[in-house]
Amino acid sequence: MGTRMLHVVDAHAGGEPARVVVGGLPTIPGSTMYEKRNYFMSNLDNLRKILIQEPRGYPCQNVNFIVPPTDEEAKFGYVIGEQACVYPLMSGHNTICVATVLLETGMVEMVEGRNDFKLEAPGGVVDITAFCEGGKAKSIKILNFASFVHFLDVDVDVPHLGKVVASVAYGGMHYAVVDVDNEVNKKTLGGLRIQPHNGRALCRYGEMIKVACREQYPVKHPTLDYPGCDILAFVSDHPTRADADGLNTVVMSNGALDWAKEETWTGMLDRSPCGSGTSAVMAVRHRRGLLKVGEGFVHEGIVGTTFKGVVEGEEEVGGVKGIRPSIEGSGWVTQFCRVVLNPNDPFLEGYTVGDIW
Repeated sequence: MGTRMLHVVDAHAGGEPARVVVGGLPTIPGSTMYEKRNYFMSNLDNLRKILIQEPRGYPCQNVNFIVPPTDEEAKFGYVIGEQACVYPLMSGHNTICVATVLLETGMVEMVEGRNDFKLEAPGGVVDITAFCEGGKAKSIKILNFASFVHFLDVDVDVPHLGKVVASVAYGGMHYAVVDVDNEVNKKTLGGLRIQPHNGRALCRYGEMIKVACREQYPVKHPTLDYPGCDILAFVSDHPTRADADGLNTVVMSNGALDWAKEETWTGMLDRSPCGSGTSAVMAVRHRRGLLKVGEGFVHEGIVGTTFKGVVEGEEEVGGVKGIRPSIEGSGWVTQFCRVVLNPNDPFLEGYTVGDIW
């Protein structure tokens, strides 16, 4: 194989980065975007590692591979790749970045004002409403898939930590949702708050709780082969912004936790308010009777940015009752680049080092 190049547009939504690969990919087989996702996982995971591991990436980087859609209603399809070989069915911040890039590069035609189109994610077709002005996609609204609760307020016995109360909900990924204001959790976590300077502790405890939750309360999507828990959201009803209704930080994996190796008890924090996480949290709040159809929910992330969610309706998937949430936020293009794939590069597929991973 000779030297190849991938054409990449980098962006962020709410502070969380995403790489959008718009050219240079091989033909990806599959009759659905879910099948294309599975092909990526089994045959092209080296591309994910090339783009988001060092020396070209860093722990909180994500990637989106733009491919032709399999659904005739969609403008484009995309496969989402995250650290630790995670390929979500849906990601809010990644979708906001993808829609922003497609509009601002002209791959999807932009008009002044409202723009409506569809994209095909691995979990299905996503309705996009973009509000554009002067060549900029000022806001992107996503109609997410059905989001629902698997377990509400269950006790999780976390090795080396203690008892934690958590809920398990789906919003595009399967989330362990942990309220830091809960009295049991306050005691176990030592009153840990969702603040940037607590990042290391949030990562450590979050990854431990998530793995324990997955072991004790395994779940799967009712219609797709997608098990969990695979991610965690710490939440609080005490945001720092006056215009927000809640505060959260999402802990993502950057490796495999081994209970026998303390150095693996770590992860990384989503810098954004997290679209799929916000959807899962809204499903939990709806189950509690705290959020009704038609009501909005402004979610603040750990760096102070917000996404706005709305419960657009109730929906059942595979016999499981849930909600149909929308998520709205803004994406920002940060750079255009060509990533060189030289077969003689000793770090062609990237690497990780334990100082930041």
